[in-house]
Amino acid sequence: MTEWFNNDFLGISIGRYATALGIILAAYICKKIFAYFFSRVILPLALKTRRELDDRLLLCLQKPAEFLILLIGLFIALQILQLPSQPYDFAGLMTAILKAVVIIDIAWFLFNLVDMVDHYLSQWATRTESTLDDHLAPLLRKTLRVFIVVMAVLMAIQTFGYPVTGVLASLGIGGLAFALAAKDSVSNIFGSLMIIFDRPFQVGDWIKAGDLEGTVEEVGFRSTKIRTFAKTLISVPNNIIANMALDNYSRMPKRRIRLTVGVSYDTTPALMREAVSRIRELLRSHPAIDQEFFLVNFTDFGASSLDIMVYCFTSTIVWGDYLDAREDVCLKIMDILEGLGLEIAFPSTTVYLRHDDPEPARPRSAES
Repeated sequence: MTEWFNNDFLGISIGRYATALGIILAAYICKKIFAYFFSRVILPLALKTRRELDDRLLLCLQKPAEFLILLIGLFIALQILQLPSQPYDFAGLMTAILKAVVIIDIAWFLFNLVDMVDHYLSQWATRTESTLDDHLAPLLRKTLRVFIVVMAVLMAIQTFGYPVTGVLASLGIGGLAFALAAKDSVSNIFGSLMIIFDRPFQVGDWIKAGDLEGTVEEVGFRSTKIRTFAKTLISVPNNIIANMALDNYSRMPKRRIRLTVGVSYDTTPALMREAVSRIRELLRSHPAIDQEFFLVNFTDFGASSLDIMVYCFTSTIVWGDYLDAREDVCLKIMDILEGLGLEIAFPSTTVYLRHDDPEPARPRSAES
């Protein structure tokens, strides 16, 4: 048996192969023991604490830590094997592969850690009034994950002897072409960030931008979706809508009513004063009208009417309730005018006809 273990295979004795295999099996067993101990002892102790941070941190660490134990066993096994470096550098190659896997394992932990950051960012976003903050957490999560993956790949490549600067330089021309092709996409992403941080509107708001008018349904990384009142869905690139002048009707604290009530020209000054006074009293006592500011005044001698301006605000901003309040005010103004015997004027034209008598015929003389 001793002689058999001393036999060589590819320049390495069978005994060293067996020892390396035993170490790998031992590392695997240690990994299982650690997983059992971690899930049955460490995690229950962490769950007893009041803070949630340690629980999530341990969950992010569990699988990468288990894999790290197996990597330690592989490293020890490689040291025992003493792989040859001639004619091919197997020892250097396996060491580089092991280092790259360790980098990937660390990146795995950081990748899991992003979920914890995303969790706390989402909790913070739900406590704010704006719904646009809810889009910030997914954006940051994707950005961090892409950054971790790219950095891990570059560091893993560097372990094989390829300088990262050379890799980046080789990607320079391709990156420039890609940047030019993705110019609009990048500008849309920055537009979405401007919308998230500036908060000109949020999901559910009624907005008007140029010829676009409707309710915001979704704010994505590339475009904002607006549901028009005709029930069509419009997708507007974020770089465009972020640079447009916006009217956000949902941000109005109250809605305006502006009317011009025209009465006929046979209205006397006394009746006009009485009509203005009664309309003011109507607005002062109306439950749907905001009492902070309103105006009722006889303002103009129109082309076919004497004009009374009625300017006020409703205390509600709901479209249906606003229309009900406006209708009620108009009907009560009609009741006031009817009670005073006044007529609401309508566009009319008065034509005056003038008839001139022709000159009498002059008598003709006898000579003529």
